[in-house]
Amino acid sequence: MRLATFTHRDTTRLGLVDGDAVIDLAAAAPALPREMTAFLAAGADALAPAREALAAPGHRLALADVRLEAPIARPPKILAIGLNYADHIAESGQPRPELPMFFNKQSTCVVGPHADVHLPRVSPLLDYEGELGIVIGRRCRHVPAVEAAKVVAGFLVVDDVTVRDWQLRVPTWTLGKSFDTHGPMGPWLTTPDEVGDPHALELRTWVNGELRQHSSTRQLVFDCWDQIAHLSTAFTLEPGDVICTGTPGGVGGAMMPPRFLAAGDVVRVEIERLGAIENRVVPEPETTARW
Repeated sequence: MRLATFTHRDTTRLGLVDGDAVIDLAAAAPALPREMTAFLAAGADALAPAREALAAPGHRLALADVRLEAPIARPPKILAIGLNYADHIAESGQPRPELPMFFNKQSTCVVGPHADVHLPRVSPLLDYEGELGIVIGRRCRHVPAVEAAKVVAGFLVVDDVTVRDWQLRVPTWTLGKSFDTHGPMGPWLTTPDEVGDPHALELRTWVNGELRQHSSTRQLVFDCWDQIAHLSTAFTLEPGDVICTGTPGGVGGAMMPPRFLAAGDVVRVEIERLGAIENRVVPEPETTARW
């Protein structure tokens, strides 16, 4: 299934994407939660009625008539790994990590698959990072890598947008990775049965139609299951947590000369079997200043 969060006529709720339509779960299965984290926490009690709605006629809206939102509006945690593709490690000039290098992105950075991304007023060094995202489906701790697939609700596309100077001027990367609007994700959550092996997915990133990143999740240094095992050793993972699995080579900041994003640029990240997100860069609005 492809589980979406969408807005139609000023109301946001959950749906199932089926071709060029979205099935409105609020109408087709009104007893189900209308927010993704609660839906995932319900487990099989939510998935079974949703599958029945997918097979039933009616309650369909044209996909073109709704606005797709981030599947999880405020993930409990966004956990991202750095330097996890060999070609990105090489272009960064860094040694290959001996252990997974994780950092947090703040949940307030999340926006939808077609939302604008802000060029910060404090820096012009804005970069893209196309990534596979894992969504956790149940509370879990100390998950062995061989069992990790059992705790996954699905997968989505992420752009780990980064302000490079803010990222690299201190040892911890959270600030440079967490500016508002710098976590586009979507276009929906695709369940594992439709994805197959998450380590055999082609990933591409374009900027203004120019292909900048082209790789496969086969190239992950630490694979999806290793990442879940490593993180869950330290703390409990919860439904709706998003793990960003790393970006391949081709980021703008590593080019010679660097090619950072500018206002008006359009970034498209596409992953095989998951769909694509596409976001335009705009100057940070004056209205973001509030106190």
